[in-house]
Amino acid sequence: MRVSLILFALCCMLNVQAQTISLEGEWRYRLDAQDKGIKEQWFNQSFENKLRLPGTLDDAGVGDPTTLTADSLNKETLLMLTRKHSYIGAAWYSREIHIPANWKGKRIDLFLERVIWKSQVWVDGKEASFTEESLSAPHIFPLHRLLTPGKKHRLVIRIDNRKLYDMSTRDMAHAYTNGTQIMWNGVIGQIKLIAKNQAYIYDVKAFPDVQKKTAKIAVFLLNEMSTAANTRLKMKVTGKQFVFEKEMDVTIPPGGGSKELVVPMGNNVALWDEFSPDLYKVSVQFNGETANTAFGMRQLSNDNGLLQINGRRIFLRGTLECNIFPLTGYPPMTKPGWIKVFSAAKAYGLNHLRFHSWCPPEAAFEVADSMGFYLQVELPFWNKNAGKDDLMDKWLAAEGQSIIVNYGNHPSFCFWSMGNELEGDFNWLADILTSLKKQDPRHLYTSTTFSFQKDHGRFPEPVDEFFITQYTKKGWVRGQGIFNTYAPNFSTDYTKAIDSIPVPIITHEIGQYSVFPNMQEIKKYTGVLDPLNFKAIRKDLEKKNLLPLADQFLLASGKFAANLYKEEIERALKTKGMSGFQLLDLHDFPGQGTALIGILDAFWDSKGLVTAEMHRTYCGPVVPLLRFDKAVYTNNEQFKGEVEVANFSNAILKNSAINWTAKDASGKELAAGLIPAQDIEMGTGQSLGSFTFDLQKIKTATAVTIHLNGAGYRNQWTIWVYPEKLETGVAVKTLNEALPLLEAGKNVLLNPDTAALKGVQGRFAPVFWSPVHFPDQPGTMGILCDPQHPAFKNFPTEFYSNWQWWDLITSSKTMVMDPLPELTPLVRVIDNFFKNRKMANVIEAKVGKGKLILTSLDLTNKLEERPAARQLRYSLEQYMASKAFTPKVELSVAQLQALMK
Repeated sequence: MRVSLILFALCCMLNVQAQTISLEGEWRYRLDAQDKGIKEQWFNQSFENKLRLPGTLDDAGVGDPTTLTADSLNKETLLMLTRKHSYIGAAWYSREIHIPANWKGKRIDLFLERVIWKSQVWVDGKEASFTEESLSAPHIFPLHRLLTPGKKHRLVIRIDNRKLYDMSTRDMAHAYTNGTQIMWNGVIGQIKLIAKNQAYIYDVKAFPDVQKKTAKIAVFLLNEMSTAANTRLKMKVTGKQFVFEKEMDVTIPPGGGSKELVVPMGNNVALWDEFSPDLYKVSVQFNGETANTAFGMRQLSNDNGLLQINGRRIFLRGTLECNIFPLTGYPPMTKPGWIKVFSAAKAYGLNHLRFHSWCPPEAAFEVADSMGFYLQVELPFWNKNAGKDDLMDKWLAAEGQSIIVNYGNHPSFCFWSMGNELEGDFNWLADILTSLKKQDPRHLYTSTTFSFQKDHGRFPEPVDEFFITQYTKKGWVRGQGIFNTYAPNFSTDYTKAIDSIPVPIITHEIGQYSVFPNMQEIKKYTGVLDPLNFKAIRKDLEKKNLLPLADQFLLASGKFAANLYKEEIERALKTKGMSGFQLLDLHDFPGQGTALIGILDAFWDSKGLVTAEMHRTYCGPVVPLLRFDKAVYTNNEQFKGEVEVANFSNAILKNSAINWTAKDASGKELAAGLIPAQDIEMGTGQSLGSFTFDLQKIKTATAVTIHLNGAGYRNQWTIWVYPEKLETGVAVKTLNEALPLLEAGKNVLLNPDTAALKGVQGRFAPVFWSPVHFPDQPGTMGILCDPQHPAFKNFPTEFYSNWQWWDLITSSKTMVMDPLPELTPLVRVIDNFFKNRKMANVIEAKVGKGKLILTSLDLTNKLEERPAARQLRYSLEQYMASKAFTPKVELSVAQLQALMK
């Protein structure tokens, strides 16, 4: 096992300036599907086929070609992106290497930066004395006892990507999955030989103390000689300027030793955070070699149950990174790929990424360090058997050690969870957490990122230093449990639900609002994964004559989802004791049933749903917030808004005033005012004042946008104002009532009871996560209509669902229009992409001698209490009375009866 050899990895991740030989380039390989290579001594044989490393068999087009096609819309096709070639098993790689004569007497390591899963090495037919099994850290093999300098040698690596431990329910943990990362076989990242002296630096750790303005630098040295090493050690610490330098004589006995120095960082020490990601560099020279590492002066704490950095509150505005890299099927191993990820996240106002059930490579930490991102790392663990499998438990403990020694110095490495949604023995989880915390107190720890296990998911464990959940013992802390159940209310938050939680609380995977697939995205998949899921959906839409609507479905469902994400984020920001949120997701996850739940696509590119600038107005360091009671008003009311600002910048906002305005859809100002200038402290839940304005001057149905503008920050919300009194006509409730009127040539509004209609019960919130992963869930993906259609002249609306539709949709029955001839509904409902039924809430048609509007929205009951329903009914009636009411499609009585029970 590689457990005893973790220390050998350190010098390489420390950027040791030693002699290296790159092994990038052409290798020969042979697949071992029947697992007979060791028995038949393939390590002594030549291989014919060629490929390039670093890389994977998928990159080389090696493996079984997929048998799936896009011909049918089934769960297998829609489960995830499809590997064009797939291979699970052992594969052998070989090449000749030449060891320079001047490497005589050196320690020589083979360095493989990332491998899935088990690796073994032979040199000239002789096996190295151990294997490697890490999914989180480099595989490193000391080979100096097998390599003779000045000669050529045959190097053979056997890599087996089969599952070693049952650490992942249904192989969904993102360190080992085919969900987005694939179960590739090969080597990615750096692949090289490294020569070092026999007495060498194997670790440098930096422990900052912000309060004392010092950093303890611990240097660990190994001596593989039989005699003591007497030499000089020189340490230098630099930031933007010189900080510290010291040189000393050291004697390192056989085996090794260590040196610690407390470095004064100076009165003007630069602290690391999201606003000033200042880094310091430690350079240690020892025995003719130099090791470098970077660190940041930052101190995390959870004082008073709130997240703090360097004594100042922080609020995590985060999303998940689930190893989503659809061109390669594996994460970038160099900085440019990660610069795109973090730049996109920052553009949309985020300061935090959670690496769901995996640990990213070195390049990700380096970019996050430089950009000031707060990262959450997790052990590669997602199942119900924590502490119940001795071999797996030992392997997970070893993974924890590997993560500490390879990535622990990075200031961006702020939070550490033992895994995702874990269940099992929480005493074991507490033990592994406590052990890691004792060794490395530079991070905050939690035993699991949420848990469904009874008595564990609703309240923190005693060892938890922060707590991630979707609900507590007192209620939900995310909109999925609220938005469909309660009428829109913009004054409440989660304060009651988080009362008595003793540690910082972060909301778990908020959002997960499904967005219709982007058919234009298909052409972007030019790598190892084939978007058969998208292609199958496209074929199904084409077959059903819905493909011309696909782009509109995307925009309508996406803008709806963006609005819901806005309210999710603002509710978290309004909650005084909250310490952050983790979206699922800012970008799509095209696995687990094609979960297209992002504002951005899987490539971190825009879908055209909301601009980065607009997203930052409600997701940024400073966000103005408005509390108000509802989305829909009548013109005999007053609007009252309570103004707050969530200030998670790096300073008090001095003498800050806020202007408010209310404008109609044309931009005409209806009301305006000023919240007087005042100091806005750090944090949230700070009421700055309120304002009211009268709605009586609004005589016709109007969408009103309320703007808050401060110095360098802004936000906006929409309400809908309808006349208090409207004269409505007569609607009939049954087809039997409607038919004589239609036969007489009348215009008829038919509004049956929902119980009398076939169809699907209306649900405001869109499909959760994926209609494939959760096929039995209710729900669609919002509405699609034409706001310029004369039917909506008196009911202002966007082309997609918004809050004024909540009562209409939740009291409706969605009609399935598949049996009917092609028609364009006045209000179309977007079905989930697994079924792609033609659905509607309002249709128009010629029937006999008359003209009909049939609606499955409740436009009849309690209209005095339901102003949106009353207003839509009025608008439809006005349309029916106009010359514009000229339905094009004729329906028979039998076709109408097919919609009824």
